[in-house]
Amino acid sequence: MKKILKVTAAAAGLLAAVQAGGSAYLYRRTMKRSNAKVERTMKMAGTDWSQYFPLIGKRKEYLMMQPHEDVFKRSGDGLKLHALYFPQKGEKKVAVCFHGYTGQASSDFCGLSTYYLERGYSLLLVDQRAHGQSEGEYIGFGCLDRVDACSWIDWVIKRCGSQVQIVLHGISMGGSTVLMTSGLKLPDQVKGIISDCAFTSPKQVFTHVLHTMYHLPAVPMMQITDFVNRKKAGYGLDECNAAREVRNAKVPILLIHGDADTFVPCRMCEEIERNCASKTTKLIVKGAAHAESYYKDMEAYENAMTEFLEGVME
Repeated sequence: MKKILKVTAAAAGLLAAVQAGGSAYLYRRTMKRSNAKVERTMKMAGTDWSQYFPLIGKRKEYLMMQPHEDVFKRSGDGLKLHALYFPQKGEKKVAVCFHGYTGQASSDFCGLSTYYLERGYSLLLVDQRAHGQSEGEYIGFGCLDRVDACSWIDWVIKRCGSQVQIVLHGISMGGSTVLMTSGLKLPDQVKGIISDCAFTSPKQVFTHVLHTMYHLPAVPMMQITDFVNRKKAGYGLDECNAAREVRNAKVPILLIHGDADTFVPCRMCEEIERNCASKTTKLIVKGAAHAESYYKDMEAYENAMTEFLEGVME
C-alpha cells in the first residue's frame, strides 16, 4: 500500500509539474510580445495567404503613397502608442482600424484601406499595444486595448473637430477590441462598429485552441495562465468578454465571420450577436477561413459595409 501511495504521489507531482510547465510555455508563447510570432499565428490560423499576396502588396504600395503621418501618444498606463493617420479632404469621416494578433497598422488593413480612401474616409490605423511601433511587453487581447481605443477616439475628435463621424473597424483581435469598446461610454461621434472574426474572450479562444490543435484539457492550464497574467499584465483572461460587453452597446454593429474559420469559430460570432443590445447586421462568408472574409468574397464584404455605413453615417 505504501508503495502504491508513493507511486501515486510521484505521478501526481509529475502531472502537476507538467501542467505548470505547459502553462508557463503557453504563457510565454502567447502573451509576451517577444515570443508572439506572426509566422506561427498564420500557421495556426490555417489561412492560405499566398494567393492574396499580389493584391495585398499592390494595395499596400498604393496606401503608403498617400499623404500620411505617424502619430504617437501615451496610454493611461504610460506606454507610447503609435498609429498611422491618412487624412482626406475635410476630415469629416474617419475609420479607426485595429489589427489582429501579431499584426500591425500597416499590414492588416492594406486591402480594406482602398475601400475607405476611395469613399473619402480618413484612416487612423492603430498599432495596438505590444505590436508594431507601440510599446508594451504584454499583449492586451482587447481587454487593455479597449481603453487605448477610447484614447484614439478622443485624438480623432480633437484633430478633426466635434462634427467628425467615426466608425471603428477591427479584424480578429482588433474585432474583439472594438466590440469590447462598445460596452464603454462612447462619444456621440462614434456612429458604428464593424467587427470581423472577433473572439469572445482570450480565455475562450485559448481553450478552443488547446482542445482542437493541441488536444489538451484547459483545466488547470487556463487557471494558472489567468493567475499569472493578472500578476504580470494586469488583467484576467475572461475579465473582458466581447459577448458580455455588447450587452451595453449603444451604436449599431456589423458582424462579419467566415464559416470555415477553425481558429476563432463562427459560433463566437453567433454568441456575440445573441447578446448584443444595439442593432446588429451579420455577414457570414462561406468558405472563408480566419480573417479571410474580405478576400474570399470582396463584393459581399464591401456591399455589407456600404449598406451599413450608409445607414449610420450622415
